Amino acid sequence: MTSPFEYAPAPESRAVVDIAPSYGLFIDGEFTDAADGKVFKTVSPSTEEVLSEIAQAGEADVDRAVKAARRAFEKWSALPGAERAKYLFRIARIIQERSRELAVLETLDNGKPIKETRDADLPLVAAHFFYYAGWADKLDHAGYGANPRPLGVAGQVIPWNFPLLMLAWKIAPALATGNTVVLKPAETTPLSALFFADVCRQAGLPKGVVNILPGYGDAGAALVAHPDVNKVAFTGSTAVGKQIARTVAGTDKKVTLELGGKGANIVFDDAPIDQAVEGIVNGIFFNQGQVCCAGSRLLVQESIQDELLDSLKRRLSTLRLGDPLDKNTDIGAINSEEQLARITSLVAQGEAEGAERWTAPCDLPEAGYWFAPTLFTNVTQAHTIARDEVFGPVLSVLTFRTPDEAVAKANNSQYGLSAGIWTEKGSRILAVAGKLRAGVVWANTFNKFDPTSPFGGYKESGFGREGGRHGLEAYLDV
Repeated sequence: MTSPFEYAPAPESRAVVDIAPSYGLFIDGEFTDAADGKVFKTVSPSTEEVLSEIAQAGEADVDRAVKAARRAFEKWSALPGAERAKYLFRIARIIQERSRELAVLETLDNGKPIKETRDADLPLVAAHFFYYAGWADKLDHAGYGANPRPLGVAGQVIPWNFPLLMLAWKIAPALATGNTVVLKPAETTPLSALFFADVCRQAGLPKGVVNILPGYGDAGAALVAHPDVNKVAFTGSTAVGKQIARTVAGTDKKVTLELGGKGANIVFDDAPIDQAVEGIVNGIFFNQGQVCCAGSRLLVQESIQDELLDSLKRRLSTLRLGDPLDKNTDIGAINSEEQLARITSLVAQGEAEGAERWTAPCDLPEAGYWFAPTLFTNVTQAHTIARDEVFGPVLSVLTFRTPDEAVAKANNSQYGLSAGIWTEKGSRILAVAGKLRAGVVWANTFNKFDPTSPFGGYKESGFGREGGRHGLEAYLDV
């Protein structure tokens, strides 16, 4: 994109990661072919280059993996918490040691900029394993009674937007509490989960404690429905979350669902404009807006709308879109052709419904899946782009006059995952935050995460919490 600064290319080396031509399923501590021999290819979103061929799990493979996890559960759950903690600490240290390799791998397979995988994703992945390692021998003091027991086998299905981080959010508390795991990564981003399988072997984790099954939706559905799975954890779309809820209804499976969002980022007239603009950019253009808690609705107080939008457009014009492996890149590739088509369709619908589109000036690479940062003004709450989750670098701008109107508009959504408040008044932060129906509310910042803090939503954004002490409860019989 046009910028007053010229940056020389600063690409991270691909040589730090060795991607094999093919990978199998990871079941009972070994890589193995799918029972029916099916495979699929994983593609780099920025170049459309085939990275590797992956075994495609089916129902028979799910059954094998669940049985392996069930066999491993007896010994794993019987280990003292301090012993389980040693494995988690080892995994965390290995992730730190291999963080550069894993960051490059994640950027290649997902399309997000290397500075995000390197500086945000990987440090948080290691932090989650360190944090829950610390809990493993303290479960009696977690607030769930004396000697809380693990549930058994956890079936976990994760999305493609934060493949390794979502894996850590789910596997770390499951192992700390004595459960065993069968995890299905998204079909567009299976590589980091398969590399994590190698981390587990490197850490000496007993066979069957963690099993990784790359595949499509049918494998995830089979895992959720398997009668010997005691706990289901899912992060993904609200539509699939509803299917999962219907599947487990009437069973004794424990479930947590972290689903879609349409986060409101509320900017009051006393907010520091430059700081707010950076927060808005981080809120919606981090990971190309492919974030469930993205601040995709900007609610700005009417009196400062023009000033804020002028500043925001100037800032968007300096963002650099391009090679995700370049350390100067701000905006990477959209994860898949399918997701790019969805974003394009919703943006076209926004224009057709009368919203005013502004797209940052930039040249899009010829190969790969790309979408330039875009914002819409003259948006009402009736517009599709103000209601539906775009899951891309698209911001809808609405205005308000009073705090009550801001709260009413922020809560006027079927979702309730996140929100942000920008103001200099602490009293206003507390007053507004208490009225917002959102699982996470940030004040004068956005998209900040910590393993000690619980994360989850209200309404159609799901139920249950991940992270912090609260994240233990989902994996314990309390």
